[in-house]
Amino acid sequence: MLSATIRQQVKATAPILKQHGVLLTSHFYQRMFQHNPELKNIFNQGHQHAGQQQQALAMAVAAYAEHIDAPEVLLPVLERVAHKHASLGIRAEHYPIVGKHLLASIREVLGEEAAPDSLLEAWAAAYQQLADLLIQLENSLYQRAAIQPGGWSGWRPFRVVKKQVESEEITSFYLQAADGGSLPAFQPGQYISVQRFIPEWGLSQPRQYSLSDAPGKDWLRISVKREDARDEAPAGKVSGILHTELAEGDILQVSPPFGDFVLHQERDTPVVLISAGVGQTPLLSMLQHLLASDQSRPIRYLHAARHGAVHAMKQEVGTLAQQHAQLQQRVFYETPAANDTLGVDFHQQGRIDADAIRAHALLPDADYYLCGPVGFMQQQHRQLREAGVEATRIHMEVFGSNAMTTG
Repeated sequence: MLSATIRQQVKATAPILKQHGVLLTSHFYQRMFQHNPELKNIFNQGHQHAGQQQQALAMAVAAYAEHIDAPEVLLPVLERVAHKHASLGIRAEHYPIVGKHLLASIREVLGEEAAPDSLLEAWAAAYQQLADLLIQLENSLYQRAAIQPGGWSGWRPFRVVKKQVESEEITSFYLQAADGGSLPAFQPGQYISVQRFIPEWGLSQPRQYSLSDAPGKDWLRISVKREDARDEAPAGKVSGILHTELAEGDILQVSPPFGDFVLHQERDTPVVLISAGVGQTPLLSMLQHLLASDQSRPIRYLHAARHGAVHAMKQEVGTLAQQHAQLQQRVFYETPAANDTLGVDFHQQGRIDADAIRAHALLPDADYYLCGPVGFMQQQHRQLREAGVEATRIHMEVFGSNAMTTG
């Protein structure tokens, strides 16, 4: 338990961290990769170049400082971070390295006057408390993943047994264990990490992708969006390689399934799935599982795409809707193409707005699962709350570095 003095010192730095957080964390990552370049294989270098990881860490550190008196408030966030860390293979031995460079960065960025020895000692104690919490959570996840039937720890080789183009942007990869072993019964909504070597970077890079099919099959399916360059953001390196270079028969290193955005299977109340773009992938796993295991729960599925050419799994979901009376779907195209037919390819032009929510998504005692761009999920969350849905009934997935934030 941290002393009152330490908590006061750390909490007092929260405004400074908010003001200088990105500068501090940018310096931290640069320093850590200079002294410990082996950690580049763990951290997403694409997010590094775009500044996403620096921003996420700055927000996380500031949030921890603000809540140092009651860190249990951040427990849901820490659990989400622990899942992300476990998927990437972050272990207890990495925390002292990170702590050393974080404390050194506080001194080097803020200066000795703003960051005297007493403050660094307080932050060292606070960081150790945070590290101990995460290590405990992650060790529990590692153990559960390894001891379950078909489970494993670390990376396991999987063979691509099928590669299927789903749209202009999304391709599915069906993965089977190269060792011929069984697979774990993951929870619908979870994700895996895959690792790919990037020759021009000289690094292996992990990326996390939601499992887009139901558990209980002899493959794991991921459906990957090719991230093209746009505005100032470069093209996604790993997604591009998966689309253009990864072929059937090739081997990928894969982590066990992790993730806290999962279907509440213990309930028998209605389910509403709301997605945009590639955000449909974890919801497809939930949908497939629900229809295979429970014929009684009413399901509403609202999906938004720009137009038909980028609408993946259209036929798959359409067939399910025809076969299962409990499923009603509603597809929204923001800018339909000339060959997109209303009533056939999509049901409504425009976005999923408040009127659409009231007309097609509200069911008594339903659970709502949201996945898509952050702005999309924030809008849907706000519209559902304004429509009277309890916050505890709304569940959202957060990808990438955004998982480090409370938003």
